[in-house]
Amino acid sequence: MQKAGRIIGIVAILVVIIAAMVASFNQKVPNADKIWDLETIIGNKDAKNYFIIYSDIACPYCVAFENAILEHKDEFNKYIAENDVLVEIRLSDFLYEYGQTNPISSRHSAEAIYCAKKEGKFWDYYDLAIGTVWNNYFKDMGKNAFSELNSLGKEYWIDLGKLVGLGEDFSKCVKDGDSISEMMDVAAKTAKNINGMPYFKFNSYISSGFDMSWGWEYVKMYFDTGLKS
Repeated sequence: MQKAGRIIGIVAILVVIIAAMVASFNQKVPNADKIWDLETIIGNKDAKNYFIIYSDIACPYCVAFENAILEHKDEFNKYIAENDVLVEIRLSDFLYEYGQTNPISSRHSAEAIYCAKKEGKFWDYYDLAIGTVWNNYFKDMGKNAFSELNSLGKEYWIDLGKLVGLGEDFSKCVKDGDSISEMMDVAAKTAKNINGMPYFKFNSYISSGFDMSWGWEYVKMYFDTGLKS
């Protein structure tokens, strides 16, 4: 009887331990513990669904995806509100740091966006940069826009900042490279998390790539697939 009692006791303890382990595995990590930067999110930070976009302004496929969102901003905002989605943009100079051709436009554009973030104007600058680069370069020239973009110096990206009300502090930040360290940290973290550019992680759904001829309907398809995952 004593032996049987000990066995029952051991089994009971094991059941409790296993149940605790299962509960810990199933416990959802709070979004707040996963967000890299609160300045680069849209939506409720405690949302049920979490969509991460890894991007680079020098990536034509990234810009095509994000411009499709920009052109349907009202529909996009309605979609994430109705489906309780948090969207985070993880932008860096990834192509400059880790790409094959090291486009300098990757570094200059990311520097400017991070300097705009320091001024509290990440989204103002980001939206303007996406729309401008798409409409002036990638939309008509496609991948051939690389050479054109890389011929632009820092002054081009500084001038974009002036259009959203950024002044001398922003200009100095870009000229002096004040945001490079933070940006390189993000690029290094990105390199550990992605396979391709753009790269998307939406709940348990992971994908990369986007065709430059695609529009909002394909963006929505990515979101819908993530919601079902």
